[in-house]
Amino acid sequence: MSKRRLLVVDDEPDIAQYIGQVAEGLGYETRVTTDAENFKESFTGFNPDVIVLDVVMPEIDGIELVKYLATQECGARILVISGYAQRYLDNTKALGEAFGLMSVTAMSKPIELPKLEEFLNAA
Repeated sequence: MSKRRLLVVDDEPDIAQYIGQVAEGLGYETRVTTDAENFKESFTGFNPDVIVLDVVMPEIDGIELVKYLATQECGARILVISGYAQRYLDNTKALGEAFGLMSVTAMSKPIELPKLEEFLNAA
C-alpha cells in the first residue's frame, strides 16, 4: 500500500513544518513549502492526496491557489487555514466548492492538534 501524500504551503515555516511533522507521524509522505511557486511545482510532480494551504500569504493568497487547483482538476482533500478573520476561511472554502473542488475544509490558526489529526486521518 502506498503512503498518503500531503502538500503544505504556509508562509510561516514553523507552522508548515508542524503540520508536516504531524502528518509524517500519521504515515504520510510530506512536502512542505513556504511559497506559491514552489507549491505549484510540487503539486504537479508530487500528486498529493491532501493539501493544506494558508489563505493569507504574501505574493499570492490561498484564494488564488484554490483557483489554480480547480484549473488543475485537483481531486485532493484540501484544508484551508488562516489566523485572520473567519470570513477569509469561509470565502475561500465557498469559492473552492464553487470551482468544483471536491473536499474543502476550513480551520483557524492556531491549529488544534486533535482537529488536525482528525482531518488527516479522515483522508
